[in-house]
Amino acid sequence: MIDRAHPTLSVSRQCHLLDVSRASVYRRPAPVSADDLRLMELIDRQYLARPFYGSRRMAAWLATQGFPVNRKRVQRLMRLMGLVAIYQRPNTSKVAPEHAKYPYLLGGLTIDRANQVWCSDVTYIPMAKGFIYLVAIMDWHSRAVLAWRISNTLHADFCVDALEEALRRFGRPEIFNTDQGSQFTSTDFTGVLKAHGIKISMDGKGRCMDNIFVERLWRSLKYENVYLHAYASITEAKAGIGDWLHFYNEERLHQAHGYRTPRQIYEIQCPWTSGRSAAPNGSASPASRARSGTGEMLTYGYGHNRKPAVLRGHTTTATAMPITSTLKSQVNVISID
Repeated sequence: MIDRAHPTLSVSRQCHLLDVSRASVYRRPAPVSADDLRLMELIDRQYLARPFYGSRRMAAWLATQGFPVNRKRVQRLMRLMGLVAIYQRPNTSKVAPEHAKYPYLLGGLTIDRANQVWCSDVTYIPMAKGFIYLVAIMDWHSRAVLAWRISNTLHADFCVDALEEALRRFGRPEIFNTDQGSQFTSTDFTGVLKAHGIKISMDGKGRCMDNIFVERLWRSLKYENVYLHAYASITEAKAGIGDWLHFYNEERLHQAHGYRTPRQIYEIQCPWTSGRSAAPNGSASPASRARSGTGEMLTYGYGHNRKPAVLRGHTTTATAMPITSTLKSQVNVISID
């Protein structure tokens, strides 16, 4: 990725353009140790049950489980996993112009139709050796997962790819809601939303309940699939997660939907479009190639109820309807050179 013999661009300039540290050119990052992976798995499980645990409480809880570690180590691992305790904080930082924040638009809004509001989030997925990140695009009203990707980095590329796939297959929502993670505040991600005329909504800091349906999806996925299978490779994880998301959309009954599936509810008002999840030639986007630089394989997958549910001023309703067709998922494995 870095061309030391480039005739016009110095190594420092290339690092600046690729948004990577100059020092990283000289050394390969050390792999995460087996001990750290075990701690990360424990932290992830406890965070799902106690999202208000910060590094101090998490370190104290780990000690009760027979893992006496200091707070700085817990802070480092939680930062690596993208986990932050849920509590209100004072706003002590300025918003960078290129990473503007947007107001929360869902307060008091009645969400009663498909493609009215979409939401998204990124979560950490532990494996037997290592970990990956998963992003999902969800329709708020039906709870259907419209697209998803997995990646071994937290760059915005895989989030943008999932968003573009969902837009191609299912049209566009009126509002798109996310947290304030750097992937979602990046100009790459917000630029796609603006180009399609979609209103951008962002949760307040430390308010996981603002995006509760995606948080519930992560909890169900991890307890029903990820924690039951110690995936040995990214390929295995992609296949297993893809199977579970297919089950979630097509077979998993939701009490709030009158024991109907997300796809049944979505199809009441909008067509469900099956399609390929990657470029026809099976190659990664130039942005993904430029930013991975590890030589590691990245795999991408695409996934594709009259009881009101009330959430911080929102009400969602749905009418039951028999399912009309069966989703045939298509996935690709993409190798990053």
